[in-house]
Amino acid sequence: MSKSRVIVLSAVRQGLSIAEAARRFGVTWRWVHELVRRYEAGGLDALEPRPRRPRTNPNQVEAVLRERIIELRTTLTEAGWDAGPATIAAHLERDGTPAPAISTIRRILLDAQLITREPNKRPRAAMIRFEAHQPNELWQSDFTHWRLADGTDIEILNWLDDHSRLLLACTAHRPVTGAAVIESFTATIATHGTPAATLTDNGRVFTTRITGTRNGFEQLIASLGIQQRNGRPFHPQTQGKIERFHQTLKRWLAAQPAADDLTALQDQLDRFRHHYNHHRPHRALGRRTPQTAYDATIKATPADNRDQRDWRIRHDRVDRFGKLSLRRAGRMHHLGIGIDHAGTPVMILTDDTTVTVTDRATGEVLATHTVDPARTYWRNNDRSPGRWPGLLPDMNDDAEHL
Repeated sequence: MSKSRVIVLSAVRQGLSIAEAARRFGVTWRWVHELVRRYEAGGLDALEPRPRRPRTNPNQVEAVLRERIIELRTTLTEAGWDAGPATIAAHLERDGTPAPAISTIRRILLDAQLITREPNKRPRAAMIRFEAHQPNELWQSDFTHWRLADGTDIEILNWLDDHSRLLLACTAHRPVTGAAVIESFTATIATHGTPAATLTDNGRVFTTRITGTRNGFEQLIASLGIQQRNGRPFHPQTQGKIERFHQTLKRWLAAQPAADDLTALQDQLDRFRHHYNHHRPHRALGRRTPQTAYDATIKATPADNRDQRDWRIRHDRVDRFGKLSLRRAGRMHHLGIGIDHAGTPVMILTDDTTVTVTDRATGEVLATHTVDPARTYWRNNDRSPGRWPGLLPDMNDDAEHL
């Protein structure tokens, strides 16, 4: 028999007063009085311990909202998008539904066995984070690998704005070459403006500074007054944002049907880029989309305020004599590249004052030429001048390329 029943029976049936029962059993007289009141109202069964859980909980999430949270988790996961509690909360708010606390959403997902508990992570205070203050202050770039349905390896080149995480460009190549980097970059600045700086790893398509020379991309951004930054070798954390972005991209691609060719893969990348920029809330941006964050702030420009050049790009192949032909302002000009580069596929970058010829495969600068409308032959400024044996110094310049 429980202690509560003994106290009540002693007071009711044995005639003990409430004060006496309290002294005998070492409880307060108020508690004895409460037990007697319960007994008179409901008998001995009313003396059993009552559950402390409240009958109603005003903070309990409604069943309809719980189902919506579980539905969002399932739908986003199947589509290959992030589906954590913070992302689900952002989607609820976008739909006009007041979102519960992040911890509540996490508890609902745990109860539904849709996520598992994770060990405690490092506190954010232990991480040193860097973020550009303005859009176009810093663009990160890198490429990653993906395979077509037949197993063909494809390289995907990306440009990411450091401040807003806007995916500026996302293109598929087989493989990424120096020419592809230049083409992608010039197309991107034509749409989004010129960045103040770029950040890449030390891949040869981005830099050849280790060998003491400049490739075509380095020469292009230097001419535009853009600061070039490169991470330390074997230290991908420097480009952490784009490395993390590649995980998001590959998770989404893995949820799609495998592309049969380069065109089909590019179509998938275009769809991904639109959704990523305009619809996917980004946790690091306070659940805003990258496009919203990019449009919210004035854009940075290169610190070097030199005149911006209008670049033209053309692909060609060095002829068997080591030369190229270039038409400018209705007149044909001939460019000396070097007989040792005969047959090399090249990219020709032309502005108002300079012509730069780079190897399409490696990005190496093969020749630079000064634009001179009065002369037919433009020699390679990177090579020592010379002439064919027997030519006199006072012969006209047209004889230079005979």
